[in-house]
Amino acid sequence: MDTILIVDDNQAVCSALSLMLELNGFKTLTCFSPKEALGLVAEQEIALVIQDMNFTQDTTSGEEGKRLFYDIRASQPQLPIILLTAWTQLELAVELVKEGAADYMGKPWDDDKLLNSVNNLISLHALSRQNSQLARSEHQRMSAIKDADLCGIVFGSGAMQRCIDLALQIAKSDVSVLITGPNGAGKDKLADILHANSPLKHKPFIKVNIGALPMELLEAELFGAEAGAFTGANKARIGRFEAADGGTLFLDEIGNLPLSGQVKLLRVLQTGEFERLGSHQTRKVKVRVISATNADLAEDIASGRFREDLFYRLNVIELAVPPLNQRQDDILPLVNHFIGQDFSLSKPTQEALVSYPWPGNVRELENACKRAMILAASPTLTMTDFGLKPVSGLKPVSGVQPVSPSNGSQQIQSDSQTEVRVAPEPDVDREPAADTSSRGEPTGADIELALAEHNGVIARVAKSLGLSRQALYRRMEKFGIEK
Repeated sequence: MDTILIVDDNQAVCSALSLMLELNGFKTLTCFSPKEALGLVAEQEIALVIQDMNFTQDTTSGEEGKRLFYDIRASQPQLPIILLTAWTQLELAVELVKEGAADYMGKPWDDDKLLNSVNNLISLHALSRQNSQLARSEHQRMSAIKDADLCGIVFGSGAMQRCIDLALQIAKSDVSVLITGPNGAGKDKLADILHANSPLKHKPFIKVNIGALPMELLEAELFGAEAGAFTGANKARIGRFEAADGGTLFLDEIGNLPLSGQVKLLRVLQTGEFERLGSHQTRKVKVRVISATNADLAEDIASGRFREDLFYRLNVIELAVPPLNQRQDDILPLVNHFIGQDFSLSKPTQEALVSYPWPGNVRELENACKRAMILAASPTLTMTDFGLKPVSGLKPVSGVQPVSPSNGSQQIQSDSQTEVRVAPEPDVDREPAADTSSRGEPTGADIELALAEHNGVIARVAKSLGLSRQALYRRMEKFGIEK
């Protein structure tokens, strides 16, 4: 409930105003002198002041009310003040309104007019305070980002802004962080930011792609191995945990870690202790672990493929990176970053880029930019250069506001009323096949199934899908499929 301070040396006026305001849902405080009023303003949370202009020293000049007004403004510059007087002086009213008085009314007042003014002024004051708080928060946030090492990340969306803000906030701690999101969305870049802004930034930062390590060598890679521990181990080697001792270890694609490795990883996270492969000597390290995955670990836990206790050790705080199609404001800033100063984009190309769903996320976008620059016939890149084409069925993109790292903000408005949709152009190197005329563009699932059916033999997989080997490799990269 908002509190209104009434200042008038006439007790009857104070009582009448209090009754009217309280009947309309306000709390009131009353006082009879400027001195009391200044004390209440300093001690209480006041939403609005209604003050008389004349008190005991003289009854017509308004000097006491004028002095009280300036004293309140000095201590509470944003506090709305309504001035009441039985001796209306136009010059004084104009002066005080110019200095910030919210309203100036004569006695006797009109109840409806006064109530309307009170309601409007309190609403505006609340909004002003909220805006001030938001401005302070934004200033603090921008100051934090200005002083932070963002590791070259390019973004323009609120979704990535929130992700980065959270990353900078938790970077100062030493807790384990799990970064989730689809392939190619930028999880490794967030890991870089976490380490670069942590107290461990001058310590080792070791990255391990769990999915890229052979299962039989995974334990040796993580924990090290003694000479002779396995065939080809001619000398002792330290593992990634020892290499990262005192610093940060980034475990990418943690969902691919087999159960045997999960048990040992859980032990290291709990105690810091482990043994090298082929050794009985217990070693101890202190490492901050950041992990990342594109898998649904909750589903893996339910199916028994991932340990629940390890999940909670890794996931003290989760950073969820949204896919690029949910961060459309990032697309043009990223494209501008990838193509540099030597190329520009036509307006239809900008719309097509923002409209395309980018299933391969930032990785696919970067590859598309590289391709466009190679194929470009002029410095202005077109949809054809990107392998995109307009297709009916999707509303045009308008009001896109990219943020270029070098040029600042740029407003791009679509003046086209044509419905636009984009889709990849067919590859010129697709090989015709009798049984593929109705198959269409293979999906990631199609490629994975074909790889399994043909035991990973690329030539056979490409032939079965009606693709050249080069086209198959591009699609495997696009979908994040490794042979």
